[in-house]
Amino acid sequence: MPFTGDVTSSPSADKTDAIYASDFSHADEIAEPGRYRLGLANGVKTDFAATDRAGIGAFTFPADKPANLLFRTSNSLNGSEDAEVHLDPAKQQVTGSVLTGAFCGRRANGGVNNRKTYYRLHFVAKFDSAFTATGTWTDGTLKPGTTDATGGEGYSTGADRAGRGSGGYVTFGSKNVKMRLAVSYVSLEGAENNLRAEISPRASVESVAAAGKRAWNERLNRVQIGGTSEDQRTVFYTALYHSLQQPNLVSDVDGQYLGMDRLPHRLERGQDAQYGNFSGWDQYRAQVQLLALLEPRVAGNLAQSLFNYAKQNNGVWDRWVHVNGATHVMTGDPSAATIATFYAMGVRNFDFRGAFDSLYAQATVPRPEGLQDAGCPGQCVGQRPNLAQYLSSHYAANDVCHCWGGAAETLEDSVADFSLAQWAKALGRDKEFQTLTERGSYWKNVFNPATGYMQARNLDGSWVTPFAPASDRGFAQGSSATYTWMVPQDVSGLAASMGGKEQAVTRLDDFFHDANGNWLLRGGGPLKYDPTNEPGIHAPWLYNELGQPWKTQETVRELVNTVYTTGPAGLPGNDDLGTMSAWYVFSALGIYPRTPGSSELLLSSPLFPRALILPAGGLPTLITTSGDGKYVESVRRDGVPQGWKTADLTHGGLLTFRLSSTHS
Repeated sequence: MPFTGDVTSSPSADKTDAIYASDFSHADEIAEPGRYRLGLANGVKTDFAATDRAGIGAFTFPADKPANLLFRTSNSLNGSEDAEVHLDPAKQQVTGSVLTGAFCGRRANGGVNNRKTYYRLHFVAKFDSAFTATGTWTDGTLKPGTTDATGGEGYSTGADRAGRGSGGYVTFGSKNVKMRLAVSYVSLEGAENNLRAEISPRASVESVAAAGKRAWNERLNRVQIGGTSEDQRTVFYTALYHSLQQPNLVSDVDGQYLGMDRLPHRLERGQDAQYGNFSGWDQYRAQVQLLALLEPRVAGNLAQSLFNYAKQNNGVWDRWVHVNGATHVMTGDPSAATIATFYAMGVRNFDFRGAFDSLYAQATVPRPEGLQDAGCPGQCVGQRPNLAQYLSSHYAANDVCHCWGGAAETLEDSVADFSLAQWAKALGRDKEFQTLTERGSYWKNVFNPATGYMQARNLDGSWVTPFAPASDRGFAQGSSATYTWMVPQDVSGLAASMGGKEQAVTRLDDFFHDANGNWLLRGGGPLKYDPTNEPGIHAPWLYNELGQPWKTQETVRELVNTVYTTGPAGLPGNDDLGTMSAWYVFSALGIYPRTPGSSELLLSSPLFPRALILPAGGLPTLITTSGDGKYVESVRRDGVPQGWKTADLTHGGLLTFRLSSTHS
């Protein structure tokens, strides 16, 4: 943090940010892929650019004010157990680290369980300007003239956290300062190697930014759209940019990375990179499919990364990996759905046989943590909670499941098991295929025919009461009304449970509209469609399998035109590591993953007259439209008529849509 006053007190003691913070205006901000420029109200102008593991920054300080840079090393977003900083005037460098983790540790829904450490982030920062003064602080004590400090701020909140922490500051004689900085999750030596490999002393912000721009253009050119408005183009490429920011690189240039066991490891043979930050419950629905389509080798590296972590974690595939840490956040077994989907989409650059065996073991062998309530409801430590009961009852009993909602867990596990079944079939594992296929239909055991909704059950088989479709009792971040549609693997079976496809369509219509038939796609409450969270984001595509695909075309077009826009409100909610943006990318192209564990794509009307998909190392797919309107009159793939779905795009080809202003 650049600071233009005299450092006379501990920045950690500045509990209200009255001294060491600075305001700014968005008018003084320029943000683009790989580069960020900001003018602060304290008069400092900053300009930053990034590589894979390093960054470069230029600071321009006011000529008439002190030029200080604060290193607030303990101030990680989630708190910190410890931190250290070392100021070296002779080498004109600052080094240090922060010991942290604690993802969602400040949440009330079980978060106390995650107030724990699992990684140390090391950094080195080198400067082109000499230090004229140094100082450090720990908690409320400032120590001018010193060069070393340690101390974390803890994982508490509010008053228990305020005033704690450590850091250091350096003062420059020059008003124009260049900094090169790199990080490593392994060691200080790793950070130094990363900096040496990626940003030379002669590099400038402009040169690094230019390389970053080229790298991002290469990725964003995986999809080339034509015939769009400027706003549509902005929304689309912003969404694609957001989608491809994941997965996140955590390995050093020498191939070392920090494992889930908190020990250094090296990449497996054939692996290019180790990735962290897997928001499984979110990403398995859309983001991983887009990754596999556009960057299949990256998808394979992610698959191997998750398998590596599982091997370091006693065979457990955690559902939400933060850097290298097992956080247990959310529900279900999203790794199974994700890796099975990768395999279905042709990804092979990972140990897919070993990964299948490991995930099958997780789905069939109970573990002791599955009987624990630690972290519940939102971060239950059991990845297949109370698996023995689940295998016996064929549903997760809400009163003994040790999970975040028995109905939600059953629905999630049904999708995961269906996905594993498709993978087993492809591998020729017939016994596993039969077992998992049956388990993929366990969703039926939480559908209450008396209410017509998904509903949690107790161990004795009784339904959990009181019940209301708007309630989230037995569910996770969603209502029964939303989760009732979460059966992408068996839409026909769901419709049959509702009394047939016509009845299902009538209910789905009501899900997207108000009592007068008007669209109600945002803010409709728990009985209506919610575009801000994942459990129901596939629902607009269900009409395809219910025999009225034109309603998918209507609904998807309304969503892409009204819910996703430019400006600060352009996303409906938390992007969840690219998931909501991936939904938009697929929907704007007129395609969408049918179900996890499959490579099939549902079809709708593309938003653009022309789109060219150029997968890395793969064959191109050209999507074209003719005619006006939002309804699909016909669609052909390489001249062959298609219905409401098509095979995956692995082999490329030509998809031609003829659109109409009326549906047939």
